[in-house]
Amino acid sequence: MTLDTLKGEAKVIGIKQVTKAVSKGRAAYVFTADDADDRVMEPLLRLCEEKEVAVVRASTMQELGKACSIEVGAAAAAVLRQ
Repeated sequence: MTLDTLKGEAKVIGIKQVTKAVSKGRAAYVFTADDADDRVMEPLLRLCEEKEVAVVRASTMQELGKACSIEVGAAAAAVLRQ
């Protein structure tokens, strides 16, 4: 999976929205930015492990935001199940 996967897919952006999607079983997989604050990301990463949701790493928040077609950085994004 690459960041190009985000284009044209149903997705949610942001740690809170991604956490909700993973909790409810709606996330097919999650993208996270390596430069996001570890303190904020750790609960999401633990939840993904618990729910067996694959995590794909992006190098920067700016790169992840751009892949999501937004003009600001994003710490996390999730592609939703169909």
